[in-house]
Amino acid sequence: MHVGTNWVNASWSDTCFCMRYGDGDGVSYGPLVSLDVAGHEMTHGVTSATAGLAYRRESGGLNESTSDVMGTMVEFTAATTGDPGDYLIGERFAIGAGKPLRYMDQPSKDGASANCWTKSVGTLDVHYSSGVGNHLFYLLSEGSGAKTLNGVSYNSPTCNGSSVTGIGRAAAAAIWYRALTTYWTSSTNYAGARAGMLSAAKDLYGAGSTQYDATATAWSAVGVN
Repeated sequence: MHVGTNWVNASWSDTCFCMRYGDGDGVSYGPLVSLDVAGHEMTHGVTSATAGLAYRRESGGLNESTSDVMGTMVEFTAATTGDPGDYLIGERFAIGAGKPLRYMDQPSKDGASANCWTKSVGTLDVHYSSGVGNHLFYLLSEGSGAKTLNGVSYNSPTCNGSSVTGIGRAAAAAIWYRALTTYWTSSTNYAGARAGMLSAAKDLYGAGSTQYDATATAWSAVGVN
């Protein structure tokens, strides 16, 4: 549903199991109805019906990150000429001086999100603590270092100085989704997310597989061991 005037936001409600979309401010942001944001909001419904990640502390960051991950996958899968896939969130409704809401390759580029896990990451707003999960997904999908995809340049550093080789977004998303629907619970934190994704990678690809090893490497690269 359309909400209000000059509302620079979109949201999901478990109460009505519905989505709300603002029309932006007309200066930096237009209507917030891009593919990735629509996928993001719908994924909150999936999360609610599966792991039920509590919307606070690290589980809240993981909840937000899950929506960014699956919203990104919606955009890549749709592969429209007007909105080709990328690892930016909300870039299509940015106008004027507006910028993407989030950057998955290097989350701190938004000025507030965390690239790496620390003991205090759970004190951040969930839209900023989500950076740890977003960074993990980018690294697991595409690897570290500089890269250009669909005309967008990325340069994803690691938190431990390691080099990560990606396994592709399809495999990374499959591991994430199985963890979400099979292993994660309402209180899962980032350490639990790592454990759940390793179990999911083992289920899907086998222990000691390239995908399993890359999952472990990518989580370590964002400071989760």
